[in-house]
Amino acid sequence: MGVGGFWVLVIFLWFCFQIQVLNSQKGSCNPNDLKALQGFLNGLDSGIPGWSSNSSTDCCDWVGVRCEEVRSSTSSEERVVKLDLGNRKLKGKLSEDLAGLDHLQSLNLSNNLLRGTLPPKLFHLQSLRELDLSYNDLYGLMPVDIDLPFLNVLDLCGNSLKGDIATGICKTATQIQSIDLSMNYFNGSIPAGFGNCSSLQNLSLSSNYLSGSLPNDLFSLQKLSRLYLQENILSGSLSDGIGKLSNLVELDISMNGFSGPLPDVFNKLGQLQRFSVHSNNFNGSLPDSLTKSPSLNLLNLRNNSLRGPISFNCSFMVNLASLDLASNRFQGPLPDSLSSCKTLRNVNLARNNFTGQIPESFRNLEALTYLSLSNTSLSNIAAALEILQHCKSLTTLVLTRNFRGEELPGDMSLNFSGLRALVIASCSLTGSIPTWVRSSGNLQLLDLSWNRLHGTIPNWLGELKFLFYLDLSNNTLSGEIPESLTNLESLISRNISLEELSPDFPFFMKRNQSTRALQYNQILSFPPLLDLSYNNLTGPIWPEFGKLKKLHVLDLKWNNLSGSIPSELSMMSSLETLDLSHNNLSGIIPPSLVNLSFLSKFSVSFNHLSGKIPLEGQFLTFPNTSFEGNPGLCGEHYSPCHDDGSNQIPLASPGKQKLNKASIIGMSIGIAFGTIFLLTLMFLIMIRTHGRRNEDPEKEDIDAKNKDLEQLGSKLVVLFQDKDNNKELSIDDLLKSTNHFDQANIIGCGGFGLVYKATLPYGKKVAIKRLSGDCGQMDREFQAEVQTLSRAQHGNLVLLQGYCIYGNDRLLIYSYMENGSLDYWLHEKIDGASSLDWETRLRIAQGAARGLAYLHQSCEPHILHRDIKSSNILLDENFEAHLADFGLARLIFAQDTHVSTDLVGTLGYIPPEYGQASVATYKGDVYSFGVVLLELLTGKRPMDMCKPKGCRDLISWVLQMKKEKRETEIFDPFIYDKENDKEMLRVLEIACLCLNETPKARPSTEQIVSWLDDINLDG
Repeated sequence: MGVGGFWVLVIFLWFCFQIQVLNSQKGSCNPNDLKALQGFLNGLDSGIPGWSSNSSTDCCDWVGVRCEEVRSSTSSEERVVKLDLGNRKLKGKLSEDLAGLDHLQSLNLSNNLLRGTLPPKLFHLQSLRELDLSYNDLYGLMPVDIDLPFLNVLDLCGNSLKGDIATGICKTATQIQSIDLSMNYFNGSIPAGFGNCSSLQNLSLSSNYLSGSLPNDLFSLQKLSRLYLQENILSGSLSDGIGKLSNLVELDISMNGFSGPLPDVFNKLGQLQRFSVHSNNFNGSLPDSLTKSPSLNLLNLRNNSLRGPISFNCSFMVNLASLDLASNRFQGPLPDSLSSCKTLRNVNLARNNFTGQIPESFRNLEALTYLSLSNTSLSNIAAALEILQHCKSLTTLVLTRNFRGEELPGDMSLNFSGLRALVIASCSLTGSIPTWVRSSGNLQLLDLSWNRLHGTIPNWLGELKFLFYLDLSNNTLSGEIPESLTNLESLISRNISLEELSPDFPFFMKRNQSTRALQYNQILSFPPLLDLSYNNLTGPIWPEFGKLKKLHVLDLKWNNLSGSIPSELSMMSSLETLDLSHNNLSGIIPPSLVNLSFLSKFSVSFNHLSGKIPLEGQFLTFPNTSFEGNPGLCGEHYSPCHDDGSNQIPLASPGKQKLNKASIIGMSIGIAFGTIFLLTLMFLIMIRTHGRRNEDPEKEDIDAKNKDLEQLGSKLVVLFQDKDNNKELSIDDLLKSTNHFDQANIIGCGGFGLVYKATLPYGKKVAIKRLSGDCGQMDREFQAEVQTLSRAQHGNLVLLQGYCIYGNDRLLIYSYMENGSLDYWLHEKIDGASSLDWETRLRIAQGAARGLAYLHQSCEPHILHRDIKSSNILLDENFEAHLADFGLARLIFAQDTHVSTDLVGTLGYIPPEYGQASVATYKGDVYSFGVVLLELLTGKRPMDMCKPKGCRDLISWVLQMKKEKRETEIFDPFIYDKENDKEMLRVLEIACLCLNETPKARPSTEQIVSWLDDINLDG
């Protein structure tokens, strides 16, 4: 071989060696990257599937990690450029070790349970282009010193960040296109500085506590296309500068405190498609440029103080599809110009001061699907219906509180074949139920309540197979209830379309004559209902009503119905409300009604019923007012029954002498006059008490939450007697002790209400739970808590010390627990879990078990808790456990195997059998207690709904680890050591027994108490 050949061989071998070196480098993880990833892994409470702590592994192959070749002048190697671990159920601290990934371009840790503050070093990654930490448990301040020169996307929404918004990011990240800081706790004003983000396209600061006006430099963002500022407390006028945002596509500043007129700059916003400013304080008339915007698709100005006539130039507004001008002060005729808006689908003009009739030209609205003209002082209903029937796409028509005193036309020629919802309520209309409704074969909701309709209820209503909500209450209808209503298909099988055609415009349902209306935003949110109350109906209640298994509300009160209450009503398995009061019903209350699992409101008052009141199931929670006005009824908590179960009237003694004729005549006259006087008096009282007040059901009152406690004065006395002080308390004392329920005194959130810390006048601390809101379970919860806790006295229960009914509010007064809930210490408080050593956790488990055993076996009557969870275990100053929140409890007798009630609980704690049967059992409570034991052992939450189905629950993970003989790996590292491992493994065994899928195989609470008490902490 010559010299030349030798050197060729050397060069070839060197080249092969370099290729091998490069290939070896490409197949291994950079040491710095590996160290950073392992540091992040060490900060988590549990591992990441597919990751390893072994330094010999290639991190580029780990789940969620992507590497790319990075070349330098002397070498080439694989570096981590992307870390995508979104939605992985990661829990633990967000470690600043991730800042060691100095070539990282994309970091996605969204939808996890990462906690802690934002690591400042993370905001100095020079190659980072995307940073998504949304929907975690991050808190603290946003870093001020930010150096991310190549960042394009920043998403921190859905955390608990607070303080001022740092706009320093715009000084270095000049290429940033999207910033999302929504759903946090940022406060103060929106600072100047966003103007430096010259490439910004999307900015979302919604759902914070930002105040003040908009900074001027915000209007210099020429590329901004989406600006979301809704749900803050911003104020001031909307500056003309908004017109400089010429590329704006969506602008939402709703639910703030903006005021003044809308600026006339919309001719400069040529790309604007969606403009929402509802629930502010804007006034004045509509800007001319807004009524001519060719790009607008959605315009929502609801709930402001805008006024003046309305005129839209639809020759320009060729894309307008949704228009909401409700709850303003517009006046004049309805805008005839709307008829030229060919793309208009949804129109809400309710609650304005319009006059006149529906324009003839509205018949040309071919695309119109939703129309609400409620409370707009319109007239001529016959002409209105004749015009609107030509809108062939119309599915929802709401005309409430118009056409005062007119006659509802029954013209058969009217045709609304596409209607799914028809609401013509509170109009005092005369006439009868119109036959043209029969042509609306797709009708799901029909409300003709609060009118003066007469005649009979037509049989053909039962043919409307999709009808699930029928309200004909407060009319003068007569005759029998048509038996065909018992054949309504949607109330038998609820086999209706789930396609929701109505937009997000509010619907209202008038609950009764004394409360504000319930608001629903979708038709299918309405409860399946049949309300025929306040009419003149006669005849029987059909046994066939029992077929309506999907019906939630049956209201037949204030009619002249007669006969007995059919026992078949017990087959209406979904029934929540049954009101048969103020009729002429006779016979007994069928005992089978105790099987109505979901029944929460029941009344048969003022009939002619007799016999025993059932004393099982839900009937234990109904007040005496549900049965009053029936002299023949008797029961344990009502009028006592005789031995034969009836209320017998004593017969006169056979030895009595007969009265003479004059005495009889005198007595008869006296009785007659007395009867007339009493009947007159009762009539006046009933008119005063039950008079039908036709109030506006659609009034929007965003401040109504706090008005109830301000309107009744201080005459009502709290039904409360403090044993330590022997002093009667008034509502004024409670108001003062909570500073009128100031938010600063909120210490927790229980079912259907907030819990406030209070110090009574004589220095005693208590917790006051305020049950508020117009929700169907509020009264039920209040009554259940009062009745159960007043009977339950045990050292491991939170004692109910008093209560108060005040206006629409219900107040419960509890003993105050200094250390809050177990959930707070395990999952929320910083270093809380580390403060609970094993001895304390075991003592908490033992105390909670004793309290539950008392409820199940010692308390008379026995009590089923139904919502055992860590947030319902409160801790006193000595960390002793006390069971709380009996709002879901029901009273049952010792011989009962279950309590029938609606299956309400908390995800993660609900036993599997509750999804298969409408019964709750003691063994269900045991299952939930087993979940709490796992929380104590692992320090982990039982369920994370942000995760995909199948990887949400703690139970599956624990059982799998146990199956793999890795039990010790599940224990919280704060409490696990060799000294306690035997005790912890024993508690784990008890927890697994409680979590048995077969209810009968689960232990009793008495057994659990015995097992836990036998655990010896000393080994």
